[in-house]
Amino acid sequence: MKSIYNLIKEEVRRHPIIKNSILATSINWKRSHYIILAELISEELSEKEELRNEKRFELGTSISHITLQRFFESDYDYKTHNDLRFIKTLDKICIFLGFKNLNSFVKSVRGKNSYDESKLGQEFATDIVYNYCKTNFEFFRYFPLLKLELFDKLIFEQSPFRERIKNYSSKLCERNLKLLTKNNRSNFEIFDIDIISEEADKIVLKTQEFWNLVFIIEDSGNDYVINELNTQIYFIKKINNIWKIWDNYNPNSGLLNNVIAKKP
Repeated sequence: MKSIYNLIKEEVRRHPIIKNSILATSINWKRSHYIILAELISEELSEKEELRNEKRFELGTSISHITLQRFFESDYDYKTHNDLRFIKTLDKICIFLGFKNLNSFVKSVRGKNSYDESKLGQEFATDIVYNYCKTNFEFFRYFPLLKLELFDKLIFEQSPFRERIKNYSSKLCERNLKLLTKNNRSNFEIFDIDIISEEADKIVLKTQEFWNLVFIIEDSGNDYVINELNTQIYFIKKINNIWKIWDNYNPNSGLLNNVIAKKP
C-alpha cells in the first residue's frame, strides 16, 4: 500500500483545485497549509454525488487537517494507518480525486500499470484483506439483519469462507444480537499484514488483528464481549481474472457463538 498512498499524495497536489490555490506556491506544507487543504477538500466533498443519502452519514463531508497532516508527513505503517476513521479519511480523499472510494482508486492504478505488476499485486491483495476487515465490521453493525451481500466484491460466493460466515452469523442474527458502537465501544485494529507466499493466481497473507466487539440483546440486559488478539491467514485467489478472498484461517472463528453458549 505504500506506493499507492504516495500516489494519492501526488494526485492531491496535482488536483486542479489545489493547483489553483495558495497551496501550489509551497512545496513543504505546514499546519496552516493542511488547514486550507482540509477546507478545500471538505467544500468539494459537500457537492459530491458519491456523498449523498446514507453515504453522507457514514463518511461525512468534513475532513480533519490533523489527519491529513499525519497522512502526508508519515510513511505508511500498518500500525499507525489501520483505524476505521483513517480508512474513512482515505475514502474521502479518493472521492475528492474523482473516485468512488479507496478501492476504486487502487483498481484504476492497476489499469494504468503505474507500478511493478508483482509489487502492485501484493498491494492489491493486501487492500482486499484490509477492506474485508472494514466490511466485516460494517457487517456486524447491520445485525440482526444478515447482509452477506456486503462481501460480494471481496469474497467468492462459492468459497468455503463465505459459507462459514453464513453459518455462524445466521445463528447470531437468530438471537437478535446488535453491535454496540456508541462511544467507540466496538472497534478493530490490524497490526501487521505480511505476504507468506505469492503465485500467479494465489496470494497467502498473514495478519495480526485485534477485535473488540460488544454485542447486546436489546431489552434483555445481556451483553457479550469479544476481546481478542490473534493471527489470521487469508487465501486470496484469482479466478476469471478477478482477485477475491477464497478462504481464511481464524482460530477464533465462531468464538461469539461459544461465548453465548457458555453464558447463563
